Amino acid sequence: MKIICIGRNYMEHAHEMNSEVPEKPVFFMKPDTSLLRNNQPFFYPDFTQELSYEVEVVLRVNRLGRNINRRFAHRYYDAATLGIDFTARDLQRECKQKGLPWEVAKAFDYSAPVGDFIPKKELADINHLPFRLEINDRLVQAGNTSEMIFSFDELIEHVSKFVTFRTGDLIFTGTPSGVGQVKIGDRLKAYIEDRLILDFFVR
Repeated sequence: MKIICIGRNYMEHAHEMNSEVPEKPVFFMKPDTSLLRNNQPFFYPDFTQELSYEVEVVLRVNRLGRNINRRFAHRYYDAATLGIDFTARDLQRECKQKGLPWEVAKAFDYSAPVGDFIPKKELADINHLPFRLEINDRLVQAGNTSEMIFSFDELIEHVSKFVTFRTGDLIFTGTPSGVGQVKIGDRLKAYIEDRLILDFFVR
């Protein structure tokens, strides 16, 4: 399986990162070794001094597909959860300045904690889904999937032109504004509506 991550898919997040609002979806990849499941603790890596959180709605791909038409894209995912896209921001900044790829800042081990998946049929409206992240019981990010620049179906249509989807692949669909740093001892809790999805510590 692979993890496909969408960048700059919320207007306010693009602005807070001083980035251009994309005209078409931007995506990058994380390996399966990035996954962290079952609310296991995340251990702060020693290669960064500026580790950032980004909470995102994550889709689970449920069938093989490529060159998927937008009209049929909803058939290719059956569940959603929340994930954290941990980013070594100092390493990313250095790579960008040198014009280098920045997988080192995004694709490292356990940089993608994910919660349990909720079947799509249990969600009232996946395209109007409120979610939020709290750190030490303080709200730091809040978003709604209706605010995405590119909808789930648009993302699937675009990415599948370049990458074949396989059952079990995950799609991180972008983060709202409010990203910031975590430190050792922090407790992260993420919710879809009022349903607790993630609850883990940084060690």
